Amino acid sequence: MFRLSSGSSRRYCDGMSRRSFLQLGVAGMASVSLAQLAAARAASGTSRKDTSVILIWLDGGPSHMDLYDMKPEAPEEYRGIWKPIRTKVPGFDITELFPLQAQVTDKFSIVRSLHHDTGDHFAGGHRMLTSKDMGVSGGNPEGRFPGIGAIVARELGPRHPGVPAYVSVPVASSIGLTPGYFGGHMLGAQYNPFQTGGDPNNPRFAVQNLNLASGLTLEKLEDRRSLVRHFDSARRFLDERVDVQAMDRFSQEAFDFVSGPRARLAFDIHREDPKLRDRYGRNSWGQSTLLARRLVEAGATFVTVQFSGWDHHWNLKSGMENHLPKVDAAVATLFADLDDRGLLEKTLVVLCGEFSRTPKMNDGGNGGPPGSMGTPGRDHWGHAMFCLLGGGGVKGGQIVGSTDRLGTRPASRPLVPANIHATIYHVLGIDPKLQLLDPSGRPVNVLDDPTPISELLSRSGICPPPCPEGTAAPSGPPTLH
Repeated sequence: MFRLSSGSSRRYCDGMSRRSFLQLGVAGMASVSLAQLAAARAASGTSRKDTSVILIWLDGGPSHMDLYDMKPEAPEEYRGIWKPIRTKVPGFDITELFPLQAQVTDKFSIVRSLHHDTGDHFAGGHRMLTSKDMGVSGGNPEGRFPGIGAIVARELGPRHPGVPAYVSVPVASSIGLTPGYFGGHMLGAQYNPFQTGGDPNNPRFAVQNLNLASGLTLEKLEDRRSLVRHFDSARRFLDERVDVQAMDRFSQEAFDFVSGPRARLAFDIHREDPKLRDRYGRNSWGQSTLLARRLVEAGATFVTVQFSGWDHHWNLKSGMENHLPKVDAAVATLFADLDDRGLLEKTLVVLCGEFSRTPKMNDGGNGGPPGSMGTPGRDHWGHAMFCLLGGGGVKGGQIVGSTDRLGTRPASRPLVPANIHATIYHVLGIDPKLQLLDPSGRPVNVLDDPTPISELLSRSGICPPPCPEGTAAPSGPPTLH
C-alpha cells in the first residue's frame, strides 16, 4: 500500500488516523470491513437542499447573560458588568461589546430558552454536539454517538466533488477531546472531520495534509487507482454488493480530494483580499471563520470553527473584553460577507457552546477567600443557554423564547439540543426522524425529539401577530433573509 503525506498522524477514538483515512480512501483497501463502509453511506430518501452549515463552537461555555440575553433590571450581581445596546431590529438588544453584530441582527436569530440542565463540560458537550445524554460525564467522557457533522457528511457528502464534506478549522476539539463529540463514532473514522491544523492567521499557514508523498506523482497515483478499479470490477462481476459500491464512492471522494485543485484553492486563505481579512480580524478566530466561508463556497457541507477559552470562573471582565470583540468582528463580517456573495440563503451559521454560566456572579475566590483567584466570574450552568442561528433560509431578527427575570431558567418556549439539531437537519434537507444502526444492529433515532424550531422556518419572513411569547417580530414589511 502506498501512503499520502499528511503531516502528523493524530489518532482518533477508533484508532484510525487521518493518514489511515487517505490510505483507505485512495488505495481502496484497508482492514475495516466493507459492511462498515456500506453502513456509513446509507441514503435517507429525503429531498436534499443545496445548503451548508458553519458551526462556530465556543468551547468552554459562554455566558448568556453577558452576550445575547442581558438582564439590565436584575440585581448587580446578576446583570453583570456590561450594558445592552439597541440593534437594527427593535427589541433585539445584545451586549455593548457587540456593536458590529448590532448592525446585522436582521440576518440572524437567537434562541434564549435553550437548556439541557447539566453543568458538566463533557455531558454538556455531548448533548449539544450529538443531542444525546447517554450517561456521558466528566467521570465517563467517552463519546457514545456520532456528532451532527459526521451524520451530515454520511447523509449528504460534499456539495462539490474534490472538497471534504466535513471540515474542522483548525481542530475538532470538544472539551480537550479530539475529535471528541465531533467524531463519527459508530459510523467510522471516515466520517470524522478533516482538520486543517495550524493557525489560519499565520502568514505561512498551509494545510499539510494535501501533499502527496515524495516521489508519488498524480500519474502514478492514477495508475495505482486504475489497478484497484480493475480488481474491483472483477469482484463486482461476481458479486454486485452494496458495500462494494460504498467503498467505490468513498475511494472516489478521497481521490478527488487529494488529486484535484478545488480543495487546494479553498484552503489557500492567502488569496483573500487583505481588506476583507482585516474585517474578519487578524487573529486565529477571525481567519478561521473566513476559511470556513471559503470552504462552504467551494463545496464543503459542514464546517466547524473552534473558539476556545470560555471557562471564566474568574476574571470574567478581562476574558470577555478580550474574546467578545473578536467574536463580534468574525460573526458580523461572516454574515455580511455571505450576503454579499449570494451565499447567505445557502449557508446556515450556528454559534453555541456546551453550556452557559451561572446567572449570579461569584466573588472570584472559587471556594477560597473572595478575590483570591481573581476578579469575579461565573460558574457552570446548563439550565438556561443561548444559540445563534442565521442564514440557510432561517428567519433573521427573531428572539425565540425567554428566560426569567434573573436568567436562571426558561420562562417561555423551552427548547433542547435536539430541537437545534432538527432545525439544522431541516435546513439541509435531512429527515430529522432518521435512524442509524448501533453496533448491535438495532435502529436508533438520531433525535429523541425531531421537532425543528418552527418560528425560524416560517415562509412569511416574520411571524404573524401575535407572535409566540418571547419572540420579537421586526417592524416594517416582511423581509426574507
